[in-house]
Amino acid sequence: KIGKVKIIKDRELPNGYKLMSVTVSKDTTGKYFASVLIETEIPHFEKTGKQVGIDVGLKEFATLSNGDVIANPKWFRKNQAKLKKLQRRLSKKKKGSSRYKKNKLKVARLHKKTANQRDWFLHNVSTKIVKDFDIISIEDLNVSGMIKNRKLSKSIADVSFAKFFSMLDYKCKWYGKEIVKIPRFAPSSKTCSSCGN
Repeated sequence: KIGKVKIIKDRELPNGYKLMSVTVSKDTTGKYFASVLIETEIPHFEKTGKQVGIDVGLKEFATLSNGDVIANPKWFRKNQAKLKKLQRRLSKKKKGSSRYKKNKLKVARLHKKTANQRDWFLHNVSTKIVKDFDIISIEDLNVSGMIKNRKLSKSIADVSFAKFFSMLDYKCKWYGKEIVKIPRFAPSSKTCSSCGN
């Protein structure tokens, strides 16, 4: 109906795919997205023979059992001062006016930028872990319960543990790796009284 439109391709479609559906959506910043669902074979990552345990936290994003530490980028905290300024400006505008709409769009764009930065970081970290290790052990955290802690809720939402675990889960299935969830109350970080491990 609208003819040809310019697009930015996220990636090229692989050979021999079966097209299932295309969903067009518009986000809060006014951008349009076409999500293409296809059916295709995903090549598995090479086996490394390595396994790792991941301990997530707020000070450091994750500490791996091999000693590697992944720093917490704190994307929301970095953009918080700018967001505060934009929201203060928005609150002073008359609802429904052109300036209100303009400022509302600026707030939405900053929220979207923060979400995109977080997703970019989580995708990079999760893909690298899945590529480097065959068996990945993670904690079965009660993230929704942790967020109820008013003092830590903003920091917990900023690191997005649930999304990170979800990415690890589906990427392990895609690339032929194994994920093991450690029970919530297993004494995984306790020191053994007899051997000291």
